[in-house]
Amino acid sequence: MDGFRRPALLRVCRGVWLMDGDPCEGAPIVTAENWLPYIAMPLASYVIGSTPFGVLIARSKGVNLRSRGSGNVGATNVGRVIGRTWGCVCFLLDVAKGLVPVLAAGMYLRGDGVVTTGEQLVWLATAFGAIMGHVLSFWLKFRGGKGVATSLGVLLGFWPYFTLAGLAAFAIWIVVTLIWRYVSLGSIAAATAFPILFVVACLLNAQPLGEVIPLLVFAVAMAALVIYLHRSNIGRLLGGRENKIGPKKPPAVSSNPQSAIRNSQSNHR
Repeated sequence: MDGFRRPALLRVCRGVWLMDGDPCEGAPIVTAENWLPYIAMPLASYVIGSTPFGVLIARSKGVNLRSRGSGNVGATNVGRVIGRTWGCVCFLLDVAKGLVPVLAAGMYLRGDGVVTTGEQLVWLATAFGAIMGHVLSFWLKFRGGKGVATSLGVLLGFWPYFTLAGLAAFAIWIVVTLIWRYVSLGSIAAATAFPILFVVACLLNAQPLGEVIPLLVFAVAMAALVIYLHRSNIGRLLGGRENKIGPKKPPAVSSNPQSAIRNSQSNHR
């Protein structure tokens, strides 16, 4: 992770954030033209993230997704209401609206091979915009989903700083979800693990944490946001009322004939 500069001893020269020791001579003058992309990237990312693919897929099937199932606009509810295939399509689209703007912003900002501290913040703002677009979509009167799939896309697009830790968190999501059959539990576990995985990845790559403080703050904030948005799911998990994925188990058949007759009669009342 050698593309970032250490965010310490910053100073401003002619409107540009510079590291201590960088010469002020030759620093570009900030104008509307060269700052426009830095303002446009987070805004465009928010607009892309706001696209409610779950609602659009459901509407194409004549279904009001917000009044069916859990009422959530994410891939899990799409799969529950419309079918697993469309749930997978919605998941991939939600990942893409986090991946594409962040990956594009990274390619633009890393044109010279080095990302300055100011550009780090623009890149992170672009990532944050995609997530908040999904969570607070202006198309849905600033309501939306819980941002898990879009957050995954953001992490994959933030190459290479978040990508490997994001893939490891996604693996945790898969394992927890398959074992316990709770999507929400898998999301909470993956969000909790991600900042830890990011720190481990930095240490394994001999990357001083002092050089990636903005990234670490973002990782913790994103994880906290995902967990906060799952607060109602946490209550249902603790109360044993959370919905599981997969086929439901059929009710147990009683070996007592009289009990079975009573249950049958009560079901037909």
